[in-house]
Parts: sequence; structure tokens; C-alpha cells
Amino acid sequence: MNVPVGVVGFRGYSGAELVRLLERHARVEPWLLEHRADAEDRPRPIGRPGPRRLACDAGAVGRQGLALVFLATPAEVSLELAPAMLDAGARVIDLSGAFRLRTAENYRRWYRGEHTRPDLLAEAAYGLPEFCRQSLGRARLIANPGCYPTAANLALRPLVEAGVIHLEAGVVCDAKSGASGAGRKPSLQTSFCEVTENFSAYSILDHRHVPEILLTSGLEEAQLSFTAQLLPLDRGILETIYFRCRNLASAGELLEIYSRSYAEEPFIRLYEPPRAPDLRGVRHTNFCDIGLRLDVAGGRAVVVSAIDNLGKGAAGQAVQNMNLALGFPETEGLL
Repeated sequence: MNVPVGVVGFRGYSGAELVRLLERHARVEPWLLEHRADAEDRPRPIGRPGPRRLACDAGAVGRQGLALVFLATPAEVSLELAPAMLDAGARVIDLSGAFRLRTAENYRRWYRGEHTRPDLLAEAAYGLPEFCRQSLGRARLIANPGCYPTAANLALRPLVEAGVIHLEAGVVCDAKSGASGAGRKPSLQTSFCEVTENFSAYSILDHRHVPEILLTSGLEEAQLSFTAQLLPLDRGILETIYFRCRNLASAGELLEIYSRSYAEEPFIRLYEPPRAPDLRGVRHTNFCDIGLRLDVAGGRAVVVSAIDNLGKGAAGQAVQNMNLALGFPETEGLL
């Protein structure tokens, strides 16, 4: 029998994408946990009712024997639900920012709220498999990374570790995302008439994803300039990262650093210079595509990192983390 897993927040964009992936997964049975029973569902064709439903209640989760629960919910809701689900015996993968940062002080600064469970904040495993795989198999609580940090850290960390970035000169991360990254809750900023035929920057110098990039990449805050921008499309993230490099004689050497770092990684795809990835290539996938250019004479380098914000940036990565946590093949349901 397939392993039962639950999804809270299945009506949101990331939650709906998660359900879509789980429905085609060969080893799990998804259950929809009703947290907001008054909300309307999208219509389904006759004869296709979708996954079974269960009250979003710790007792019901325990009685049904759900092995794992996904929380595709805002951070404040995850803070409320995660402890109860853990007490019910389910493992938890949280797609919000509730458990990504390591201290309550850091959470307070960037999320502008009090963290009610600093003990779980300290316990949570950060779920970027390419760098944190060994901690996921035994973790009760996994903090699924943010979409912007996923694209940034996969591009930056190998280079920081290799010591080829001139850190004193700084790193500029120019990040662009589709509107689904803001979630399904209506807002003026993401309404159709504001987004279409438009292009705008937001949360300049204080985006809440900055500390995630710092924690994983190895950069200091003064070394990173990050700006998020909203594209007039539904999904996808493309980050163009600029920096000065040192001790490199060719773009091939830069590519070789990535090749060594990601030789065994199933969801990282590299491009031969001077080619670079685009959003069309990663839509509806769990891939992160990376391309690069290097001006040897001037020491200037540009790295382009592309993901689907609902795939590798959210639901796809959550399924990848579930596979590792439950002992399934890492690529199950994703290729």
C-alpha cells in the first residue's frame, strides 16, 4: 500500500502544484487536509473527485496514520499547525518561512513577528537537498527553502566554497519572479492590471529571503545586494548574478567548479558558455538550470540561474525532500 501523506493549503498555488505532483507519485497516497472548509475548490471533471479529504486536526491525522504532512500555508499558520502535526506522529515539510532561519531574533528581524516555537526553529532541517541531503532522512521537521534563495544558493555556494569570488567587491543578485510567487491571496500589487505590461522591484534591501541566501551561500550581508522584481507572467524565477572573480583563466574553469559540485545531482543542469538558461526551459520541472559568462581580462563574471518557483522553488523541492525523508528514490514523481 502507498504511504499516506497530507497537504494543508492545497487551494494555494504551491499547494495545488504539490497535489498535482503527489497524485502521479507511485509511492504515496495524498490526503487533502481541510484547514479552511469555507473556501471554494476549483471544479473537477465528472468522475474525478481527486484525493480523499480529512479534517486538519492532529487527532484525525494520528488516527489515519499519515506519515508526513506538507504545510503550504503562511508562516503564522505553520507555526500553529506544525507542533500539533509532529505531536500526532507525522513528519512535517513546511513550505513557508516559519522554520527556515536558525534563531528567533533573525526571524523577528526579517519576518517582523515573534517566533512562538524557537525549539522547533532550532530543530528544523533546511531542505536544500544538494547541500543538506544527509540531515533529511532523520529529520522530523523540514523547512522547504524559499524560491529566490534556492536559485541563488545553487548558483553561489560552489563558487564561494571554491574561493573564486572577490568578496570585497560584492555580489549583485538581480532576481525576477512570476506573480504566483506572491501566493494566491488577492492583493493590489499582484492583480492583473498592475502586473500585465509592467515590471517592478519590491522589498528593496529588506527582502525576507536575504538571510536564507546568507546562511547557505557563505556570504555576509554586506557582500550581497539582492533585489526582487515582479515579472508579468505566472511562474518562473530567473536570477542574474554579477561579481568580480579571482584566479580564473577561462570560463571553462568556472564551469568545471559547477561540474564537480553537481556531478551526481539529478536536478542541476549546466549550460556550456556562452549559452544561458531561460524560463521556458524550466517551467513545470524540478530543475535548476545554470549558465555563465566570464570576462577574463576585466575579471567580471555573470551567472544565470533559472527555476520554476512552483517546482524547484516550492512543491517540486518539497516532493524531493519527502522522497529523501521517507527513503524513496530521490527523483520519484519528478522526472
